[in-house]
Amino acid sequence: MKNSLIFRVILLGAIAIAGIIGMQAYWVINTWNINEEDFSKKASLALYRTACGLADLSGGDLPPRNIVNQRTTNYYVVNIDSEIDDDHLEYFLQKEFERLALYVDFEYAVYDCTTNEMMYGNYCSFNPGKQTDLTELGDLPKDDKFTYYFSVKFPNRSGYLLGKMQLSIFFSAILLIVLIFFAYSMFIMLRQKRLSELQKDFINNMTHEFKTPISTIKISADVFQNAPEVQNNPRLLRYATIIKEQNKRLNSQVEKVLQLARIEQGNFELKQEQFPVAEALSAIVNSTAVQAEKQGGTLESDIRLGDTHIEADRLHFTNILHNLLDNAVKYCCERPEIRLSAYASDQQVTIKIEDKGVGISKEHMSRIFSKFYRVPTGNVHKVKGFGLGLYYVKSICDAQGWQLNIESSPGEGTSVYLHIPVLQPGFQSWWHQLRTFFSRYLRRTATRLTNA
Repeated sequence: MKNSLIFRVILLGAIAIAGIIGMQAYWVINTWNINEEDFSKKASLALYRTACGLADLSGGDLPPRNIVNQRTTNYYVVNIDSEIDDDHLEYFLQKEFERLALYVDFEYAVYDCTTNEMMYGNYCSFNPGKQTDLTELGDLPKDDKFTYYFSVKFPNRSGYLLGKMQLSIFFSAILLIVLIFFAYSMFIMLRQKRLSELQKDFINNMTHEFKTPISTIKISADVFQNAPEVQNNPRLLRYATIIKEQNKRLNSQVEKVLQLARIEQGNFELKQEQFPVAEALSAIVNSTAVQAEKQGGTLESDIRLGDTHIEADRLHFTNILHNLLDNAVKYCCERPEIRLSAYASDQQVTIKIEDKGVGISKEHMSRIFSKFYRVPTGNVHKVKGFGLGLYYVKSICDAQGWQLNIESSPGEGTSVYLHIPVLQPGFQSWWHQLRTFFSRYLRRTATRLTNA
């Protein structure tokens, strides 16, 4: 994955998470404020009704103002301007709190003007089984502004409000888990990227280091094979030929790895040129037919292209056709039976390669273009490779803007369709050329995203 893509993922993820955190924080704070305001209103109303009840019971009148006074978030002073009966006070408090569904523990005290002290009343709990820290109770301070008053304190006010916010707390916990998962995912992504870069650097360095000994072996094998002593000795000539063929195969594999590395890094460029398709296909068929005949098979061709030209990188075009035909030869049942047909229609060249080989099951069709993936072949153990052939073919086709389709069934063979736009010079081809440009751009973008 490229650094720019990782930076965009982290940046967009951070922005999204910051937005979610902001919304969640706003929701939690707003919920707390609403519950706090609701609690204050209910507590003030219950205390006012309690004062009214006590005033009616004693036959006195309430003060014209400042009856219920909130001194702190959980401490209230109620001025009734008449003597207070403790037993009636507790009864009225519990009754009014229950009427307003304010089931929260409270304690109360009554001011005694003769002793100038707060006479502690009681601690009332709506949950008798609940354990309470007694050391936190009894702190109900005096108020110097009034003569006859009582005070009420809610020790568990914060816990009551938190209990009303269970849904908000639940979603906040989920958000915290998501944040931890996102941070862990970013850590794993960065670590995997670092390991992937180390792996790619190692493969690139290794393949480049292989080039020098491979070239040396090739030169030595040519000299060895052309020596008169070797030419006159069939056994040595056979070994010299094997060395040269295996060196050529090794060089081909190394070149393929280097080409794929350049494709992934975006350092390779297509050398576009115009050439007749029929001529290129004939040369490819002739070279591959020899391999098929060595295994007792056949390679038939039906090329009806005339003087049709295409604009493409001829080297890569030749390589992908060789790869497709080599697969048809390798994955045959007993002997290869291959047919290559090519024709021009609808401003494009269609190349079709059919074989009667082992075929590919549907469960593997979606992965055959993945790097290093090889389709299980059962009892066929003669096929060697790294699983890079079809990945290379697909990468080149996407880079060129070509369409590649594969149809296959186990035991019935495989058909490969390659659709290549025809070079159409002149005024009438402008729409086709524009469509091809955008097609190539979209395919290259999709390839970069897939490889990332």
